[in-house]
Amino acid sequence: MDQDWLDHIRIRIDAALDHALGTHLGDSKLLEAARYSVLRGGKRLRPALVYAAAEAVGASQDSADAAAISVELLHAYSLIHDDLPAMDDDALRRGQPTTHIAFDEATAILAGDALQALAFSILGQDDSRTDAHRVKQLRLLGDAVGFQGMALGQAIDLESEGKAVSLDALKAMHAKKTGALITASLLMGAVCGEPSDTDWDALTEAGEAIGLAFQIQDDILDETVSTETLGKTQGRDQMLGKSTFPSLVGIEASGQEASALVEIALNALARIDKDTTMLETLARLSVERTN
Repeated sequence: MDQDWLDHIRIRIDAALDHALGTHLGDSKLLEAARYSVLRGGKRLRPALVYAAAEAVGASQDSADAAAISVELLHAYSLIHDDLPAMDDDALRRGQPTTHIAFDEATAILAGDALQALAFSILGQDDSRTDAHRVKQLRLLGDAVGFQGMALGQAIDLESEGKAVSLDALKAMHAKKTGALITASLLMGAVCGEPSDTDWDALTEAGEAIGLAFQIQDDILDETVSTETLGKTQGRDQMLGKSTFPSLVGIEASGQEASALVEIALNALARIDKDTTMLETLARLSVERTN
């Protein structure tokens, strides 16, 4: 049943993303680069979290489509920019050349910019959501991406290259760079329904735990899995002189920390008096994945 749901969600979101980046946007190299970045695979974890959280508070998948599309477009933008020469300067993403390699640096930057703009445009569109729900989702996504979220986390990450970073500082950085958008994904899904204060707090706690667990697993995989399996350059963090969980506490302790965070997420979800089966599955997948 879990796999059937996951397969259904992947088909649903891939079709929605293809439509969102369709011919109505014109015919340009910019759109070609955006489609290349978004439609050539990916785990689709964030939109899956949107749908699962919406269902956990009694909302329909239809009501969560705009939020699911928006978080994945936003995520794709972040990956394009993360791979740029001024950032991590990576040549491989999802087993294929990164966008600035497949096209050129200027086109990659503009494709990322356009995807970010499109994410907010789609999130603000008219559909079955109320105006209040749309505004709340727009605010959640904006906060997750900007000066207190993903952009700040990336800035701290770049400033920390080649420097000794404490474990607490590393956790704080990842809470912004990776965790903020994952937490926002759950909360944007929850906005589609009528979550209680208890539901909201539980989803926030679960999202923060899943976000950090996901990043720790990324750090582990970067040191233990081949480039072919990862779909990106293995050992890149070490090449850039970045502090990671394995570099600070070792592989085994990192795995234990990730598992403990999943338990925190599961305990938080248990406080929700509705079916959270798929959220629980996604929490476990955040550390059971191999790429």
